[in-house]
Amino acid sequence: MNYIGTRDNTITATASQAILQGICKDGGLFIPEQIPQIDKTLSELSKLNYKELAYEILKLYLTDFTEQELKYCIQNAYDTKFDTPEIVPLVKKEDALFLELFHGKTLAFKDMALSILPYFMKTAAKKNGIEKEIVILTATSGDTGKAALEGFAEVEGTKIIVFFPEDGVSAVQKLQMTTQQGNNTCVVGIKGNFDDAQTAVKSIFTDEQLSNTLEQNGYMFSSANSINIGRLVPQIVYYFYAYMQAVKQCEIKIGDKLNFTVPTGNFGDILAGYYAKCMGLPVNHFVCASNDNKVLYDFFETGVYDKNRAFHVTISPSMDILISSNLERFLCHTIGQQKTKECMIKLQKEGNYSIEAVQNSEISGEYATQQQTYTAIKQLYEQTGYVMDTHTAVAYAAYQKYKQQTNDDTPMVIVSTASPYKFTKDVMIALDESNQNKDTFLLMKKLQEVSGVKIPASIQDIEKRKVLHNNVCEKQNIKQFVTKYLLG
Repeated sequence: MNYIGTRDNTITATASQAILQGICKDGGLFIPEQIPQIDKTLSELSKLNYKELAYEILKLYLTDFTEQELKYCIQNAYDTKFDTPEIVPLVKKEDALFLELFHGKTLAFKDMALSILPYFMKTAAKKNGIEKEIVILTATSGDTGKAALEGFAEVEGTKIIVFFPEDGVSAVQKLQMTTQQGNNTCVVGIKGNFDDAQTAVKSIFTDEQLSNTLEQNGYMFSSANSINIGRLVPQIVYYFYAYMQAVKQCEIKIGDKLNFTVPTGNFGDILAGYYAKCMGLPVNHFVCASNDNKVLYDFFETGVYDKNRAFHVTISPSMDILISSNLERFLCHTIGQQKTKECMIKLQKEGNYSIEAVQNSEISGEYATQQQTYTAIKQLYEQTGYVMDTHTAVAYAAYQKYKQQTNDDTPMVIVSTASPYKFTKDVMIALDESNQNKDTFLLMKKLQEVSGVKIPASIQDIEKRKVLHNNVCEKQNIKQFVTKYLLG
């Protein structure tokens, strides 16, 4: 299995090389030369636990990793860091199945891939004889940052620099990052939004002069964002796992189809599901759920991608994104390298592009306004006692719209991407508006009472921890900050 560029199919790399590089030199992303087919029956896969299933999926993509290397990575990633033996529980509430991806240390779905990426990276560096220090550059809309910091903190031979929008994350998300320990970690708030951070980080990767300077000083760049194929591939596993759990819970029979609604801003999570379907997982339909920044909804409705619009800071901040990087991979699988390259050039120059081939029955867009998000949290709680976070609520509201419009009665999995504790204030406002002026950290105790779920140990008393990272920089100075941090 080789990997090729989304803008130039003559750019090739092995799996380990693609993981180390993070992004193609021309700014494109790595995709598998072909999406592999599962080599076991669904019945055989249904008998496996999460780690065993992960091996069966990952071995098809990381073909230059030995069985021993892969199992080492999996074993170390999916251990007691997760607070439940299933790793990813599937729970039924009302007429939907919720895939809870937030049982790792940082309480968000990013743990599923970022727990294993450092092991991939270490193995890949050894395999390719890399002796340089690997600098992980990461832009985050809230959750990737902490999960990456947690994964790479004190990992020998690496440094990690995380950029986040100073005023665009929740209080808990911000403290999770700024209190991060580890001599190799650096956290920077930027005066701007996630798109500004992501654009700057991608431009650093394609800056040959800077790369050469750093190389001479013993450094090389890589990424922990989902632009790195090593981030994307582990996410495929939990779509298969959701299906197998639905079978075990007698919600479907082997061979029946499932639907998935995925809250997404950068399009990585839903793309992993699309790959799972291409591999042979029986999926009927994906609903791509957006918040008020509904650039993806508009794209799937019209075929026009246009980032020239107002940017909304919402209660689902991890989806406050107007440039969805992973959509480039989907485009490439749909229209090929040449047209994808043309679209990306037009996006960079004019802020928009359009294609005709997007109207496909596999994925449709839907969105929820902020008020609909609040309403979804309150209604599901009143009906079931189950508390969703603000991103999962976007997906649930989008699913309700989809069902009403289509009458599709295929069982639906809502991909639940974060613990409500990460967004305590807005969740509690949804349940009772009088919480508007109350302290976030006092509300955590109240959330514990109403949900019956204990405050996770990883954020217990987080407001009392010492802030270790106070860096703030203007969005146009990100490259300058990286250079100064590394070279002095």
